[in-house]
Amino acid sequence: MTRTVVESATRTVVIGFDEPFCVIGERINPTGRKKLAAELEAGDFSTVEKDALEQVACGAMVLDVNAGVVYNSNPNPNETEPPLMTKMIELVQGLVDVPLCIDSSVPAALEAGLAATSGRPLLNSVTGEEDRLEAILPLVKKYNVPVVAISNDDTGISEDPDVRFEVAKKIVERAADFGIPAHDIVVDPLVMPVGAMASAGQQVFALVRRLRAELGVNTTCGASNISFGLPNRHGVNAAFLPMAIGAGMTSAIMNPVRAVEMEAIRAANLLMNHDANGGAWIRMAKVLDAVKEGASFADASRAATASTGGRRGGRRARG
Repeated sequence: MTRTVVESATRTVVIGFDEPFCVIGERINPTGRKKLAAELEAGDFSTVEKDALEQVACGAMVLDVNAGVVYNSNPNPNETEPPLMTKMIELVQGLVDVPLCIDSSVPAALEAGLAATSGRPLLNSVTGEEDRLEAILPLVKKYNVPVVAISNDDTGISEDPDVRFEVAKKIVERAADFGIPAHDIVVDPLVMPVGAMASAGQQVFALVRRLRAELGVNTTCGASNISFGLPNRHGVNAAFLPMAIGAGMTSAIMNPVRAVEMEAIRAANLLMNHDANGGAWIRMAKVLDAVKEGASFADASRAATASTGGRRGGRRARG
């Protein structure tokens, strides 16, 4: 079975067909967050610290770190993003021990993040665009890390799932030319909003099955894309995630602070027999009972971990 290994200095997480669903926390990202963007330009990392600790407490197994803020004082991300990425990586690694996902559209920022990260991070991302393949795949090979492969190319994002599959296949084949194995490619088949395309859910489920069967790769997605523009988005996300897991999706970049979505993932892990003796589901039940009594999801999750003797550290702890 395909196993994609990501590591911090002390913790190993395996993304795989027979593993618990890998939750990649999305919150450390200034895109669409004006307050966070302004803080980062001012050298204020208090929200980054809060988001890192809270996401891990709520169950994030990997943290995505994105430094994509355009400074008002200097709009050139090629100059501003690499040092910011280094600072954010160093800060987050000092707070939590989970592996990291280095996220940027700027190759220099990706390399700065790779140089600053301990262990074996996930790189986010490469696409099927020729210049992106030539810029990113050598980094993946040089640092021996797994990479997210997004199914768009020089023609853009196709609404045809067959085209998106062919883009993913192209990336896997080009990676092989660099000596990068398929188990180090995590394909994002691109989730379209179901509010704009009624078949979006059906498309991604079929694509995930095909990617698993024909390419043997792990998969991920931006989970909240499915509900974009809809009311009660968390309800839609909470239905989408177990269905995607049932189709074979093995990870998602998402907000782990949402209890309803994490509850859905824990239930799906139980039903897929990816929760040994139901331990994670029993802990989740205790957390939800505390939330009903007025505790925050993060505080209840911390308390549940402490009461069961759980640790976030240790030598090569299994994710």
